[in-house]
Amino acid sequence: MPAAGPGSGPGGGEPTIVDIDLPAYVADLTDDELFGLYRDMVLVRRMDEEATSLQRQGELGLWASLRGQEAAQVGSGRALGPDDMAFPSYREHGVAWCRGVDPAAVLAIFRGVNLGGWDPAEHGFALYSIVVGAQTLHATGYAMGMAQDRSPGAAIVYFGDGASSEGDVNEAFGWASVFAVPLVFFCQNNQWAISEPARRQSRTEIFHRAAGFGFPSVRVDGNDVLACLAVTRWALATARAGRGPVLVEAVTYRMGAHTTADDPTRYRSSAELEAWHRRDPLDRMRTHLAARGLLAQERDRRLALETDTFAHELRARCTAMPDPDPTSLFDHVQVTENGLVAAQRSAFAATLDPGET
Repeated sequence: MPAAGPGSGPGGGEPTIVDIDLPAYVADLTDDELFGLYRDMVLVRRMDEEATSLQRQGELGLWASLRGQEAAQVGSGRALGPDDMAFPSYREHGVAWCRGVDPAAVLAIFRGVNLGGWDPAEHGFALYSIVVGAQTLHATGYAMGMAQDRSPGAAIVYFGDGASSEGDVNEAFGWASVFAVPLVFFCQNNQWAISEPARRQSRTEIFHRAAGFGFPSVRVDGNDVLACLAVTRWALATARAGRGPVLVEAVTYRMGAHTTADDPTRYRSSAELEAWHRRDPLDRMRTHLAARGLLAQERDRRLALETDTFAHELRARCTAMPDPDPTSLFDHVQVTENGLVAAQRSAFAATLDPGET
């Protein structure tokens, strides 16, 4: 497990070293919990593979793959407590899994049968944000409320290296810092903002940016699930203790396309992809478990069977989803529907065939 990288000291300025004893933050893990982290990553990857196949077969409109980022998402997701609140982008399927969100509810969004899919309050997991970087502002405001309510928890918000160039993210950095909100900014640097490499996003490392805003930061190996778990536990503890926000940069790699509408062969080399394949987070955790004698043949066989059953049931549930009533699009525009929305609903309904409503 790598040591955490440099961060910024109080008040900003030059980065200083954040001294984190990472092993201490995962020393309490049992053998079953270690295997559980691997199981999480295996099931989440299978969900991703199944969703990609479903999209290729016309059952989903689009899919944003997380392949390669399982360790960053599962490690950070399992660090969250019951009082914490997570704000995802549109790729945090692994965090959704860790927060108890039904995988079919995630697929439903990409199938176009609903506009959300789960209760954020029930799961401590907000709805997906399609607007790049907007979720950092949502998380900052929510964390301000947590501070005012003296909540024992903290918020965490996920975004990518591309989103770090958005004004929303930088505004969230400034606001969160000034008001010392209990918030962890978790950047999954997967090297590519669609077709633009990370080096086009910044002339300095992403985690160094926190220095200019006056809060601590850390860089972690995003393909090491134990390192991600440890760093996120530390970052959340820092935020919960009232010491303000923390920026975590998890260095990882998007193995697949940005979405199923993308062709990554047009902008990155096979040699680069192969180099990152050798750092596959699942292979690394599997090697670690085997070295500790925690990957017995029978246990491995049961996991493979569970994964196949999970994928089969997920596919069946996805393809059986009924189309919604088209006018339900207007149901949650406002808490109390006003005359304008009602008129738009009626006008839209008038364009439909009788059998569609």
